Amino acid sequence: MSTEAIGIMTTEPLDTDDAAVLADITRMLRELLEEDGLDDAEISRETTFHDDLELESIDLVTLAGVLREHYGDRVNLALFIADLELDEIIALTVGELADYVAASLRANGQG
Repeated sequence: MSTEAIGIMTTEPLDTDDAAVLADITRMLRELLEEDGLDDAEISRETTFHDDLELESIDLVTLAGVLREHYGDRVNLALFIADLELDEIIALTVGELADYVAASLRANGQG
């Protein structure tokens, strides 16, 4: 699936507020999960990508593309995941990703 298929592109200033970033990621995940009929899955900060959402590595690649399309080069999911151990990747939560995105945006002068 291409990031264009999900239709997430913004030209508005990006909000680095943690709640706004979490809302953006939740929306992205719902659109990604919709293709598998799982768009009604409960998504919170504690939701894990592996156990709760049952995302596979290809889904994370797609999510990385969606994040890059939305946030540009300021957010690099591949670099974030590369620094994690396998058990940390398996246990990765939506909240941890949201925290990383918000911190990346703040570090790059967006907040």
